[in-house]
Amino acid sequence: METKNVYYISGSTAILAEDMGRALLAQFRDIRFREEKIPFIHTPDEARAALERILANSRESRPLVFCTIMDQPTRDIFDCPQVIYFDIFLQTLEKLEDVLQSRARREPGYSRHFTISRMNKRVDAIHFSLDHDDGTKTKEYDKAEIILVGVSRTGKTPVSIYLATHMELKAANFPLTADHLEQHQLPADIVRNRRQVVGLTASPRYLHQIREKRYPGSSYASLENCTRELQQARQMFLRHNIKMINVEGRSIEELAVQAVQAVGMKRKHQRGSRLRPQANTKSRI
Repeated sequence: METKNVYYISGSTAILAEDMGRALLAQFRDIRFREEKIPFIHTPDEARAALERILANSRESRPLVFCTIMDQPTRDIFDCPQVIYFDIFLQTLEKLEDVLQSRARREPGYSRHFTISRMNKRVDAIHFSLDHDDGTKTKEYDKAEIILVGVSRTGKTPVSIYLATHMELKAANFPLTADHLEQHQLPADIVRNRRQVVGLTASPRYLHQIREKRYPGSSYASLENCTRELQQARQMFLRHNIKMINVEGRSIEELAVQAVQAVGMKRKHQRGSRLRPQANTKSRI
């Protein structure tokens, strides 16, 4: 398998360069990539030193360089024949300036600057999600912005934490146990807040495979039990008009976005705004 050196260069943390570069490189599965981040390159001298290191480590082939440096003299150091250079921002940013008739800030790391207010919202969301994990403190579900409900091993906790850490949402999650399923009844705290509830589901075989890895040969993991639990959960979701999403084959990030869409939320464009419910939303997943 071919191996290629890849460098993510930035005047800030290099997280954005890495995210965008990896998203592109993920399309090439027959190549192995040896990756390195080089953050906080602020001057042409620092850029030259970084370039020397890159070339010293990549003598046999031209490395890929993904760059988000804003300062042009510093950025231009990497635009040389010895590397394959990708400027993540330049063409798109200049086109936006032309279309919007406005000059971009061109400040390194600006997209990752947080106001104290926004950071506090994120911390509050994380604390809420941790405090309301796995069915705890259901009496406080009125304060939740989104509630994930599903049978065991449908990914409720990781999606809740992602919603808090990346979307600043107060997310709770509730496991449907045998008692709830056999009684065919959701707790009153969930029914009362059903507009914020998303039901997580999957195919019986998928759930069986997930459970079997953890508890092989158990009745809990059996295909028959998985089929029954999922059917019972689905019946309750339908009875209370709760939106459902299938977790099978989807990443945590995808599930978080789908959950937000399912309860009819959108991010307003004003700075510092939160996700709010849309009025008269009828979309269902």
